[in-house]
Amino acid sequence: MSLHITDAEFADFQDFVYQHAGISMHEGKKALICARLGRRLQHYQLHSYAQYFALIQSPEAVAERQVCIDLLTTNETYFFREPRHFEWLTQLLRGLPPSDQTLRVWSAASSSGEEPYSLAMTLAEHCRQPWQVVGSDISQRMLERARLGHYSMMRTRNIAPAFLKRYCLRGTGSQEGTLLIRKELRERVEFIQINLNQTLPPLGQFDIIFLRNVMIYFDTPTKQAVIDRLVQQLRPGGHLCIGHSESLNDLQHKLQLQAPSIFRKPLKTWT
Repeated sequence: MSLHITDAEFADFQDFVYQHAGISMHEGKKALICARLGRRLQHYQLHSYAQYFALIQSPEAVAERQVCIDLLTTNETYFFREPRHFEWLTQLLRGLPPSDQTLRVWSAASSSGEEPYSLAMTLAEHCRQPWQVVGSDISQRMLERARLGHYSMMRTRNIAPAFLKRYCLRGTGSQEGTLLIRKELRERVEFIQINLNQTLPPLGQFDIIFLRNVMIYFDTPTKQAVIDRLVQQLRPGGHLCIGHSESLNDLQHKLQLQAPSIFRKPLKTWT
């Protein structure tokens, strides 16, 4: 069986991913499609990507469509990625007075959970009020991994030793070389499946939203729609953090730039 993908087949998957996830896949992603979907062709004993594409288009192939979306939209992440955001968050939390109001933080592209657990460790360490972390992703497979909170030690190099001791358990025996987020921290993080390219479910308002390293895969109209949705979920005075390689320069919004890649929603409600 040949794993070569034709231009026409690639175009079908480009359109599929854009329609379902808002992600624009450029020509250089052909190898990624071949690498990630090749095993699905083998699983179904198919002889072309066109056959697999026809399979996921059938009405009864709901589960396989989700598998395909999961495979094509999963991105690499790790604990405390882009540490300046966590340094900023630490300073913000230290400056907040004690309060009975719950501080709500949303990791809007949480992948396998490293970002929301990094947020939870930071909040557990420095927040002087009740807090909640919500992690969301389009990939159900990634969310299942995130809920487990079980990772290779190779992925934890950016976790401070004190955080490793307080919030993580090192595996022994058959689990040697792995780490488990402590149950009491896992229980503070809620994971839900959300497609940012669609109408959002009822989520309530958030004080901080992390939307990092995902908009680089969106075209401008998709970015605009996603930002419009997320700004509606920010409380007045709340903050939005995007990836350091991303920008809102080509978008319409009324957020105020606070620091590189950190924006604040004005306290005054606009019309």
